[in-house]
Amino acid sequence: METVGSFVTDQLLKMQWLSDLVAALLGAAGLDVSSQWGGTVQFFIYDTIKIVVLLCVTIFAVSYVQSYFPPERSKRILGRFKGIGGNIVGALLGTVTPFCACSSIPLFIAFTRAGLPLGVTFSFLISSPMVDIASVVLVVSVFGLHVAVIYTVVGLVIAVAGGAAIERMRLSDQVADFVHGDAVEAGASETMTRMERVRYALGQTGGTFRKVFPFILAGVAVGALIHNWIPQDVIEAVLGGGNPFAVVLATLVGAPIYADIFGTIPIAEALIDKGVGLGTVLAFMMSVTVLSVPSLAMLSRVVKPKLLGAFVGVCLVGMIASGYLFNWLQPLFA
Repeated sequence: METVGSFVTDQLLKMQWLSDLVAALLGAAGLDVSSQWGGTVQFFIYDTIKIVVLLCVTIFAVSYVQSYFPPERSKRILGRFKGIGGNIVGALLGTVTPFCACSSIPLFIAFTRAGLPLGVTFSFLISSPMVDIASVVLVVSVFGLHVAVIYTVVGLVIAVAGGAAIERMRLSDQVADFVHGDAVEAGASETMTRMERVRYALGQTGGTFRKVFPFILAGVAVGALIHNWIPQDVIEAVLGGGNPFAVVLATLVGAPIYADIFGTIPIAEALIDKGVGLGTVLAFMMSVTVLSVPSLAMLSRVVKPKLLGAFVGVCLVGMIASGYLFNWLQPLFA
């Protein structure tokens, strides 16, 4: 059963086979993917294809299903997902979708288009890259059960609280118009043939792709450069122990880095070995996985500046506050 779960996570959701294929093709072309430039090219091609596939598949599937549900019907069915309960559902849903922040954005578009409340979709957007099940298992294996529990609880609390805060700000009008798609009229939804539904879904997918693709390219390009060119030693030097602003710096330093939780583990392990506080490391890990510059660049095409600022603000406040709290409580976990 564990083998099946690993296969689904690694090969289907994360598309590890695609990463291996790109590496093999680049190697056959004479490019060393273990070098900085080779790794940058491999990362760019793999991540671009992965995000585009995820975007197109999810938008097509949601749009096809949506052709059966005009807006009024969708809102009536999904109306139960509201309040803190809805935010908890969104955060928990994020734990079973092991995607980086950039890969979570297509699902965010799909959930918004399906009619889920804005706060619920943002709880998902925060939780998905931060606390998926596979990453929690890895944190247990490296840092122990108590750190994994702390990381998971803090991540879920930030996701639930962040989504709830955004919902209370009433920023639904700050989502880009194309995210909602072109609604099917109630009467037409009952008479459309299967091919008409397919054409409708293809049209929605194509329209979304054309609007988002340039930002996918830009975001992944920045991420590929950062992923392969920021030395680990620089990060460790900035976050050394004894600095009262270490948590704030850890959160800000982590934001430009583009990686999932698996990429942050080696850095986090090295930081703890050098005496950096647990809360500082947790804040760093969360910032890397949720607030990377490439993912924010893509998100800026999907939401308007006011909503983007609210998202960054609630995440920063939650991460910094939890970082200082767990540095203070660290003696209890020794």
